[in-house]
Amino acid sequence: MDIAVFTFNPFGENTYVLYDETKDCIIIDPGCSNVEEQTLLTDFISQQALVPMFLVNTHCHIDHVLGNKFVSERYGLPLTSHPGEQVVLDAQPMVSQMYGIPYDPSPAITQFLEEGDSLEFGNTSLKVLDTPGHSPASISLYCQESLQLIAGDVLFDGSIGRTDLPGGDFKTLIASIREKFLVLDDKVVVYSGHGEMTTIGKERRSNPFLT
Repeated sequence: MDIAVFTFNPFGENTYVLYDETKDCIIIDPGCSNVEEQTLLTDFISQQALVPMFLVNTHCHIDHVLGNKFVSERYGLPLTSHPGEQVVLDAQPMVSQMYGIPYDPSPAITQFLEEGDSLEFGNTSLKVLDTPGHSPASISLYCQESLQLIAGDVLFDGSIGRTDLPGGDFKTLIASIREKFLVLDDKVVVYSGHGEMTTIGKERRSNPFLT
């Protein structure tokens, strides 16, 4: 599985495009917040001749959903996420006003992913992991074949997601990481919602929140 990363919006959020040899792809957490960022995303998809199959949010904080409406309308895709994130999504118009960030309200979540589900596109299968704590119903996506993990804002290189936002909980987040991530192989590459990629092994050894 190939992964393209785009860092968008004032929060430095990582938007991911996952694709394989079939040219089917999925767009995860589109944070594109202006025309230039939208063009970067769509130009890549066009240049690679990719066919978007899913629009997915790992969770629905403002920096991860700014491009939802654009992507949904551009590619005719419903929004796929955990149903428990709808309450978070509903709060984002107010949050955008707090931060003074223009926001075209996202479509509602109409396709649901929960623990034990698989998300399939092309020849790729992603296992859905429930990983709450940073947000009330955050999900992560794991490709067992390629040892790649899309972690949202659960785990970062040397850090973890913040837990002071509504629905966040430190103990829940740590439990999610220990029970869902640290059971994976050390070689698993972690693609986070912000910052650089890391590995399960590196975080197991040196993340100050986990050692």
